[in-house]
Amino acid sequence: MSQPAYQVTDPSTGEVVQTFSPATDAEVESALASAAGAYADWAARPVEERAEIARRVGSLFAERAEELSKIASLEMGKAQSEASGEAEFSGEIFTYYADSGPEMIAPRPLPGNPDARVEYKSVGTILGIMPWNYPFYQVARFAAPNFVVGNTVILKHAENCPTSALAIADIMQAAGVPEGVYVNLFATHEQVASMIADPRVQGVSLTGSERAGAAVAAEAGRHLKKVVLELGGSDPYIVLDTADVDEAAETAWATRMENVGQACNSNKRMIVMDDIFEEFVSGLTKRALEMKPRTEGAGAKGEYAPMVSRAAAERLLDQVRDAVEKGATLHAGGTLPDGPGAYFAPAVLTGVTPEMRAYREELFGPVAVVYQVSSDQDAVQLANAVDYGLGGAVWSTDEERAVQVAAQLEVGMANVNTPAGEGVDLPFGGTKRSGFGRELGPLGIEEFVNKRLFYVQR
Repeated sequence: MSQPAYQVTDPSTGEVVQTFSPATDAEVESALASAAGAYADWAARPVEERAEIARRVGSLFAERAEELSKIASLEMGKAQSEASGEAEFSGEIFTYYADSGPEMIAPRPLPGNPDARVEYKSVGTILGIMPWNYPFYQVARFAAPNFVVGNTVILKHAENCPTSALAIADIMQAAGVPEGVYVNLFATHEQVASMIADPRVQGVSLTGSERAGAAVAAEAGRHLKKVVLELGGSDPYIVLDTADVDEAAETAWATRMENVGQACNSNKRMIVMDDIFEEFVSGLTKRALEMKPRTEGAGAKGEYAPMVSRAAAERLLDQVRDAVEKGATLHAGGTLPDGPGAYFAPAVLTGVTPEMRAYREELFGPVAVVYQVSSDQDAVQLANAVDYGLGGAVWSTDEERAVQVAAQLEVGMANVNTPAGEGVDLPFGGTKRSGFGRELGPLGIEEFVNKRLFYVQR
């Protein structure tokens, strides 16, 4: 498989705007040496000093949100309003760890043993392999806790996000992050493997596809390196009952359309009780038919952005066609105009069965797949039937009923009466083939640390 080029391609037109050369082997060695060389001084600084630098990084993300939004919109099609919010949230992540991180990694006594404590120590250089769908947020949730802990990081961004990667590196420099503490590198796949093998790298964090996660985990395992993986998802979104079916459909549709459906924890499988199923599907279909392609980068209500690339849109089209050919019903959308653009018409699909690709594969785009069930037990069985286990949501006017159903979901994040519990203080991660490890919140800062027992015999 050939290495994709680092280039900016406008997904609305297919035009290649800018191309960057991948790193040379000499540049990879320089990055490793720089990050490893900066580690001792960075780790030795008082945690408050590292936190203050992280706080400045957060402030610059907020200050440059508009500029960053234009970059993301051109690179991967995201509406500028969404990209601006993402950049601001990224700033909040750095601020959160600046505020709360020092306390999170303070030594903790062991209950009942006054002679022992657990210390949270940095471990060295960590390699981050980041995706394109949230080019700022994903980097922030990886880099911010590592900064505060005292690790240095090497960042390999997605091949189609080079200008986002450079903009982030510029923020780091402007905030006073010491040279070598944050290193951006346009590495190839082979160079990534060599860095994982290098003894100067102590761990690797990847957010991406299941295939990429398996490859990185295999390489890390061979070299006994800690790894955190946030991979794909096919999150169940269970609607047991509702006081307003149209409002429920509006919430579900808005959730599915965020980032044009290109979110790991999007509500890719809507599981709806039979007594409201038809009306719910009708509400989704109405909204899908009303949507029009975006006319400008900012994006307006009722408009949809292009997917990240023509190739991604064509993969989604193949999945939808496979379902329809095998008997599923396409209520709206599911078309891709001829030409180089990546505007995939938002779709509503029902009647999906296990022999269809759409049943077992992640649909990473604007397709709402809706299933009909007749009992809470059926809903749980269907929710847990796939190999993914990232997140899930359960809706009901009876909170206790929803809680009981949500408690049975095989996921890393279970939510009741909300699409997702999202916040800088809430851990994010999954189970099964959605990966392992956690980011954000107090758990996110503990992934790449030496939890050292310190015992004094008295």
